[in-house]
Amino acid sequence: MGALRDVVQWSKIVSGVGMLGKLSEVLRVKWLERHGALTKTGVSRKSSSTQLTFLRARSMARFGDVEAALRLLDEVISSDPKFSDAIEARAELLDIHGDREQADAGYAESRRLKSAVRRGAPDRPFALRQRGDFMVEVLSYDIVLRSMTKNALPYLTRGNAYLASGYPAKALADYDSALSVKPGLLDATLLRAEALLQLGRVDDALAAVEVVVAARPSSPEAFSTRALIELTRGQLEKANADWQRQLKILNGRPAPSGYVALRLADYEAAIPHLEAASQADPRDPYWKLYLNTARIRTGRPAVTTAVTQEGWPETLLALQAGTLSEDAALAKADTTARRAEALFQIAVLKSATDPAAARSRWQEVVERGPHDLVEYAAARNELARVS
Repeated sequence: MGALRDVVQWSKIVSGVGMLGKLSEVLRVKWLERHGALTKTGVSRKSSSTQLTFLRARSMARFGDVEAALRLLDEVISSDPKFSDAIEARAELLDIHGDREQADAGYAESRRLKSAVRRGAPDRPFALRQRGDFMVEVLSYDIVLRSMTKNALPYLTRGNAYLASGYPAKALADYDSALSVKPGLLDATLLRAEALLQLGRVDDALAAVEVVVAARPSSPEAFSTRALIELTRGQLEKANADWQRQLKILNGRPAPSGYVALRLADYEAAIPHLEAASQADPRDPYWKLYLNTARIRTGRPAVTTAVTQEGWPETLLALQAGTLSEDAALAKADTTARRAEALFQIAVLKSATDPAAARSRWQEVVERGPHDLVEYAAARNELARVS
């Protein structure tokens, strides 16, 4: 939050070069527009226009023109009311101006919007733990790469932004560029395997990750990636063996260990990790959801409290508490991933009283759920035990 404030305050000290810097930044943005660099990122023209305006606002703020920056940010937020970075940047500028009331409201709205985006699983590589639209970062890296084409890092970071934003083909191109500049870069090789997996090139993904596993036999991320590749190949036993290796390397780190244990459907092992993670991050409702899941599957009572807000996964917490029906929960599952999560929880609740119905629901998760979901792997392991 303080980064933008610091830049603005520093800009007042160096205001003598402000006009030149401002002109330079605007010209760079105009150059990007004119030469079509923005359309290469894979975002729509409307989206690109909004992000360009945000970049202009950031440039105006950097060089001290706060009023112009606020006007541009208002334009961005009017066009995209869920642009949390723009809302936060506007709040910072209002804070600098002493308008604490509006600033606090902006900070709160930005936090609310960001909290609604589920974070990636903590047992996965760093780039996969990020979720959201990082195309503004991509545009920034585009500028950096105009003068740093012989440096692998900008390619790697832009590839990560593409991967987190859902553009694996573009991420793969950047990882390949990073490797052409710095052959043998294992971070790029590992994430290259992830991009290949998302593109359905499973054998190529396996070949890439094998290089990393051989060079870094104590890397939990490498085993996470290989496990997911093996799971996609239908090799559940091999995937489980890699998750067991990952669990050992993690050595009790609560958040990732809890997720790995859940993938293995080892609920007894998961409980202490989930309890610790829930205590460390009580605001994340998924910890409570998954802790209840493990408790139910080990014959313990779920810890149920009143669900105080609507949303996801609060819907699933209400399902666990018995205050929402199965049909109502499924009706609220508005994505493929959420439907898989709901089906998994329904199976968990039925597992003690109607095993056949539980198996049917777990089978639906396996048939339709995304392979990277923790529920997908857990459902595979649940079904393997009764087959």
